[in-house]
Parts: sequence; C-alpha cells; structure tokens
Amino acid sequence: MKVQVQSIHFDADAKLIDFIQKKLDKLDTYYDRTIDAEVILKLNNEGIENKTVEIKLNVPGDQLFANKTNGSFEAATDHCAEALRRQIKKHKDKLVAH
Repeated sequence: MKVQVQSIHFDADAKLIDFIQKKLDKLDTYYDRTIDAEVILKLNNEGIENKTVEIKLNVPGDQLFANKTNGSFEAATDHCAEALRRQIKKHKDKLVAH
C-alpha cells in the first residue's frame, strides 16, 4: 500500500515512518483492495498528550478516517490502526450485505 506521510511543525525520522508503514501494511490482511493512505502527524502545544495522528485510508468507493492524540506518535498510530481495522470490517460487512 502506498503511504504518504506529512509531518507538521517537525521532521519525522525514518524509524517513525517505517513504523507507520508496517502498521498500515497489516491492514491489508483485513482488506487487500486499499488504494493508498495519507498520514498527517501534528505537534500540539498544550499538555503532555500533544502528538496527533490523522490517517485517511482510501478504499474503492469510500474513504475511512481516524484521528487520535496521545503522548507518542507510535501509540497514536496504534490507536488509529485499530480504529481503521474496525471501520474496514464494517465496510466489508456492508459490501457483503449488498
């Protein structure tokens, strides 16, 4: 899956980008027709949990979205990937029902 990572207010290192790529590649096991993903990493100024990850996952005929804030980008990515996994299952159930 093609993953485009955009970091706002900082430069993401290669380890973080590889981590995100591996997490999103695991979603292919649930639905192999995903087109691409767009990941936006943001640093917020307030509080300890100041790292936000937004993921837009493009699938045929639809776009799935997850947005999570946490203390680290890795933890926020884990939560986003889990939310997208649930959305993919719902999307597949709708396709099978039709």
